[in-house]
Amino acid sequence: MNYSFEYIDILLLAMIAGFIFLRLRGILGRRTGYDGEPAAQFEKILKDVQPEKQAPQRENFDDVAQKEFLNGAKIAYETIITDFSDNDNKITTSKPLLSKEIYNQFDEALRERDKRGHRADITFIGVNSATIKEHKKEDNFLKVTVDFVSEVITCIKDKENKIISGDPEKIKKIYDTWVFSRDTKSNNPNWQLIETLT
Repeated sequence: MNYSFEYIDILLLAMIAGFIFLRLRGILGRRTGYDGEPAAQFEKILKDVQPEKQAPQRENFDDVAQKEFLNGAKIAYETIITDFSDNDNKITTSKPLLSKEIYNQFDEALRERDKRGHRADITFIGVNSATIKEHKKEDNFLKVTVDFVSEVITCIKDKENKIISGDPEKIKKIYDTWVFSRDTKSNNPNWQLIETLT
C-alpha cells in the first residue's frame, strides 16, 4: 500500500509540473527561430549597452592614468640614460623603448664616440621630478611631453682613461624634455620615446 501512495504522489507532481509548463508557454509564447527586428522602444537600450564591446577603446588620460604613465616614464628615462652610458657602445636594454628614428640617432652618437675611443661614465642618482607638460592625440597616436629633472654624475674619458669632460665627483642636475608616443589602435601597450627637446 505504501508503494501505491508513492506512485500517486509522483503522478500528482507530474501533473502539476505539466500544468505549470503549459501555463508558462501560454503566457511567454514559444521560440520559432526567427526573432525579427528588435522593437523600436528597445533600440536605444541596445545602442546604449552594446557599443562598449564594439567601439574602439577610448583613451582616458585622467589623474590615475597620468600617475601610472609618469611612473613608467621615470623607469624608461633611467633605463635609456643608463644604457647610453654602457661601455659596449651599443643600445641594448632600451631598444624597445625607442622609436626607429631615436634609436638611429643614439646608435650613430655611440658609433662616433667609439671611433674617438671615448667612453661615458654615468652614475644615475635619480629623477627629482617628472611633469607632464602636454598630452594630445594626433590621428591614432597619443603623444605625451614630459619635463624631467634628474641628478647624475657624468664624465667622458679617452683611451688612456683621462677625463675629457665632466667630473666623476660632482653631481650634476640635468633638465630634459622628452616626447613619448603610443599607437592607440595597436595591441602593444608600450610607449616609445620619439623626440628629445632642448
